[in-house]
Amino acid sequence: MADVFPNAPDRLCGVVHLTPTPGSAGWGMLPVDERGAAARARMIERAVADARAYVKGGVGTVVVENFQDAPFDQAGVAPATVAAMTLAVDAVSAVDGIHCVGVNVLRNDAATALGIAAATGARFVRINVHTGAMVTDQGVIEGRAAETLRERARLGLDDVRVYADVHVKHATPFAGEQLEDAARDAALRGRAGGLVVSGAATGRAPDVARVETVRSAVGGAVPILLGSGLRIDNALELMGAADGAFVGTSVKVGGDVREAVDPDRVAALLEACG
Repeated sequence: MADVFPNAPDRLCGVVHLTPTPGSAGWGMLPVDERGAAARARMIERAVADARAYVKGGVGTVVVENFQDAPFDQAGVAPATVAAMTLAVDAVSAVDGIHCVGVNVLRNDAATALGIAAATGARFVRINVHTGAMVTDQGVIEGRAAETLRERARLGLDDVRVYADVHVKHATPFAGEQLEDAARDAALRGRAGGLVVSGAATGRAPDVARVETVRSAVGGAVPILLGSGLRIDNALELMGAADGAFVGTSVKVGGDVREAVDPDRVAALLEACG
């Protein structure tokens, strides 16, 4: 089994949830006097502060995502968002103690994530729908694994790992598709470098049985990661079934996903994982 995250010792990956990026729906919902250069500066400052908090808590792997841009576009993000996320990933990558950075462009813009990785040196991308199709609040999102892997090759990013969600949160699979079949398709036909298993929504944990089903389906071919809901009270059980996890909500101040990362919560969760 390869490292859970590329060339990194971590089992946990801290999620850096960006404040609304320019060009996004979230940005447009801000009061007019809160947009502009000051808001862009705050976005970068918050991203860097959260990255430093993860490092202080003992986690040196992070993924940057445009979490507060909701409602998300189905097809792809605006050029201004691409630029803003590139700046944020670059700034986070420069934080002392950060040794592996990934990109997740919501809702499912794999091409942009790879472009940001090419520009910044990010080591992995997370793709919510890599193979198959899911019914989401943006409508039906279809996986484009062939396009994604061709673009990765075109950009010379063969060492950039693809983490693919299996029956991603905030979405519903089409009737009849079994979890284990979706896992096998993502790993074996979609050639994902890792599979992500989540609960129904942000901050909600998957059942252990769900994680074990995905692991059994692919037979240890790729790492299995938790995509949501890891907390101190369930860490030992869930991390016994998974190889690693993305963490965000439970390590924020007060457990509020929109708040800053609390390094003490990071350290406590890391210890709880055993």
